Amino acid sequence: MKVFSDATVNDQALEQLRQGVAPHDLVRPQKLAASVLAKSEADPALCEAQVAFGQPDVEALAEAHHLRWLHLSSAGFTRYDTPEFRVFAAQRGLVVTNSSSVYAEACAEHAFAFLLAQARCLPQALQTRAASGTPEWLAVRQAGQSPRGQTAVLLGYGSIAAHLAKLLEPFDMKLIAMRRTPRGDEGMQTVTPAELSGALSQADHVFNLLPANAESQHFINAIRLTQMKRGAVFYNIGRGTTVDQVALDAALRSGQLAGAWLDVTEPEPLPDGHLLLNAPNCHITPHTAGGHRGEDGTLVWHFLTNFRRYLAGETLQDRIM
Repeated sequence: MKVFSDATVNDQALEQLRQGVAPHDLVRPQKLAASVLAKSEADPALCEAQVAFGQPDVEALAEAHHLRWLHLSSAGFTRYDTPEFRVFAAQRGLVVTNSSSVYAEACAEHAFAFLLAQARCLPQALQTRAASGTPEWLAVRQAGQSPRGQTAVLLGYGSIAAHLAKLLEPFDMKLIAMRRTPRGDEGMQTVTPAELSGALSQADHVFNLLPANAESQHFINAIRLTQMKRGAVFYNIGRGTTVDQVALDAALRSGQLAGAWLDVTEPEPLPDGHLLLNAPNCHITPHTAGGHRGEDGTLVWHFLTNFRRYLAGETLQDRIM
């Protein structure tokens, strides 16, 4: 069997991958894409493979007649999440999995860190050198508010949301999940997008975990921002395209939102002079939520775990198609 991989990993992880697929052959493309977000080039080696791991060119997959399983080296799968590709995969009998499990825990911890930083007023505290006992010092000290007993809405309920819910559990928060099709196993109140406005009106915290696709484009818009409880805090660990950033800026400046914590924006990074760079109480990290030490090795380990399942005819983890 030939395993095609254009996954961009370090040399140690690449050797781990090569040894892990042996005695099957690992084939690599002539040119690697700069990142998982960049479009890869078509490569003839893909046409020979039964298994692919990485971010192969969507159009090139049509010529990969031997391919039976595609494992994406990312949690996001925007370029593959189209009606046309889903039909193609179904007709070809192509199984598609992603690497959601690799990044879910780190993303959830990043969102949780955002929440605690907001609760403990860390941006203000880190920027002040006020002496103990002064009015400025007292203002920062007394501004902190525990999230205990507050309400959080999780937009999208996948691996990240499940991990985040466990982190929030000790705070006895009321959690409400939004899911396109509730399954009943979420362990919390669950609403559909059509029922979301009532949940937003209760929320002290709104976590956006939505992927990028046609349905989620500017899902967070002026209307939904107005539906949120005044003084709520908004967090985006999903994708930048899911938020109308002009409307978000307006909500921050009007006081409708008490704060915004963003790991993703559109574009990335934001250009100099962008509204959100000067918006009040807006804090941005550069799409690092899923990152963690040893990330390349974890990514390869996850693929190899699924590879062993594939060879044994077992159910694959993180199947999306």
